[in-house]
Amino acid sequence: MSNLSLSANQAPDASDASELQDKPKRSLLSSAFTVAVLVILLVLPMMAGGYWTFTLGLCFANAIAILSVSFLVRYGGEVSIGHGVFAASGAYTVALVEKYLGLSVLVGLPVAAVVGAVLGAIFAFPSRHLSGIYLAVATMALALALPEVLLHFSEITGGYGGLYVGLDAIAGVSKDLQRYYLPLAGLIAVVLLLRHFRSSRQAMALLLIRTSAHAAESFGIRRSWARLSCMALSGGIAAIAGALLSFSSSTVSPNSFTLWTSIFLLVGSVVSLYSLTLVGSVIGGLFLTLVPLLLAGAGDWVPILYGAALLSVVQGFNALPAHLRARLDGSRS
Repeated sequence: MSNLSLSANQAPDASDASELQDKPKRSLLSSAFTVAVLVILLVLPMMAGGYWTFTLGLCFANAIAILSVSFLVRYGGEVSIGHGVFAASGAYTVALVEKYLGLSVLVGLPVAAVVGAVLGAIFAFPSRHLSGIYLAVATMALALALPEVLLHFSEITGGYGGLYVGLDAIAGVSKDLQRYYLPLAGLIAVVLLLRHFRSSRQAMALLLIRTSAHAAESFGIRRSWARLSCMALSGGIAAIAGALLSFSSSTVSPNSFTLWTSIFLLVGSVVSLYSLTLVGSVIGGLFLTLVPLLLAGAGDWVPILYGAALLSVVQGFNALPAHLRARLDGSRS
């Protein structure tokens, strides 16, 4: 009798069994949806005009920058209001490599990633004991100081006029197509690298120290190492975004990287639900790129309408079924 009752207690609930059966189907459907979105993005230049090709190229670059902020939130548990600084480092690196070395963005891009990662580590070391609002204010101070620093070194940075990025990445290919496909390729590469990272031991260590610093330190994982790693990786990703943004827009100047740039990146990250997936980051990039264009003629109503649009998007995502929200925000990690 006791054996029968024990086996009955151990029997799985019917709802749990059905959920386990539905999980592979949902995963297959979401993967198919991601592939469909990717195919659409690949063939879109054949149907869209030059204006939309240019705008979507900027959107993909912005999506990479949003990924850098989302990465810091997910694995560092911190909010940055200064990621425009790291994006600017990538943009100016590509422009300076072209100006002084005569090399294209294909060469400047990995250099920009290294520069962004080094700057992230340099900032993280003295601020490794800061967290929460204190770290956010420290990053905001970086964003406020950046335009003045760029103008101070105007002989190198070009001052108010900035620098131009005009060399082709691939000779013989239309400039419009380069401005579209290169940021798209960069976005896909970053998403794939982050997907691989999320299943690594380093990612698990970062999540552990975010959840419980004391438990992580008992395993030999130092909090200072986690902060340096997160900021370096996040800064490198943001620098890649800035490099591609400068290539897509063909110019870089101090006006492109103000405090509002960093704030909008954080807003885009919120809209994407801090997603590390292709679809989530593109949604954030579209919001960041298209909403200001759509509201350009609204005058004094721009802040109100922008806030309403942000609220509508976030509430709309929260109204989605739980499994769709989980897949969109990349909750695998």
